Amino acid sequence: MTVRVGVIGAGWIGKEHIRRLTDAVTGARVTAVTDIDAARAEEAAAPAGARVLPDGAALIAADDVDAVLVTSWGPTHAEHVLNAVAAGKPVFCEKPLATTVEDCLRIVEAETTLGRRLVQVGFMRRYDAGYRKLKQVIDSGRIGEPLIVHCAHRNPTVPESYTSAMAALDTAVHEVDVLRWLLDDEIVSAQVVVPRATGKRFDHLRDPQIMLFETAKGVRIDLEVFVNCQYGYDIQCEAVGEEGVVRLPDPASVGLRSAGRHSTEILTDWVHRFADAFDTEFREWIAGVAAGAQPTGPSAWDGYAATVITSATVEALESGTVVATDLKPRPALYGGAA
Repeated sequence: MTVRVGVIGAGWIGKEHIRRLTDAVTGARVTAVTDIDAARAEEAAAPAGARVLPDGAALIAADDVDAVLVTSWGPTHAEHVLNAVAAGKPVFCEKPLATTVEDCLRIVEAETTLGRRLVQVGFMRRYDAGYRKLKQVIDSGRIGEPLIVHCAHRNPTVPESYTSAMAALDTAVHEVDVLRWLLDDEIVSAQVVVPRATGKRFDHLRDPQIMLFETAKGVRIDLEVFVNCQYGYDIQCEAVGEEGVVRLPDPASVGLRSAGRHSTEILTDWVHRFADAFDTEFREWIAGVAAGAQPTGPSAWDGYAATVITSATVEALESGTVVATDLKPRPALYGGAA
């Protein structure tokens, strides 16, 4: 079966996913594209031979669209995802699932009422080979029960439009999701400590930030978010257990010996760091849709949890206090108590 995909949103990430579905994923064909900018939609649709539709509602309702990919502006995500669920069509939504906790809950409630998962959220780190190996070790018990996790998320620079709140909402959100998955545990509180600021930042930005999380099982997580580190794009994760330590591997790179030095390359952007993870993510999503299976990737509940936790982290930054996440009880559809 070829899965016919309609894409809502033809910005950079939308175009990149259209390319991925066309060139890197078998069993998929992009048949329709829509964007608030019609010319941009035409440009994105042309390489895939897709037609352009006037809006998201028309695309979701189209007979030649089996599944929906939402890559539009964040505040529009909830509308498109809810429409796809109402139409009974699988929908892949790039993060965030929605920009408010209330809209995330509306999506969770819509799926719960339907009694079937249709939504997958685009947290690609769960598909990274290194993170998958990390989870295998933790799940195997080889380091004993996890006690502490140390993380770092470093970007070389960010534009002036980047705000202090975005350190949680746009950057740390990936760690929030992948750590919940790695530990099979829930984050129950957040705190933010702001050290001496780098002189390389724009004046309005608090950078770096150290985010401190506690899980329901008592694991303590420290996450350094440093978005003007200058030297490269650097993702680190180390889990400390009762009987050992496991670290996320750095991306494979050749060792260069030259001019009296031994060096390895450091990547400078997330696009190259997680390119393979994006490909794997979409291959597995398309395979599941083709088989008629419910998605196994990050769920609407995971999208809701990420929004709750990152919102609490922003509150912690602004208040200087420890903020409880106060997640709702997890519905049975997402593995909660019946």
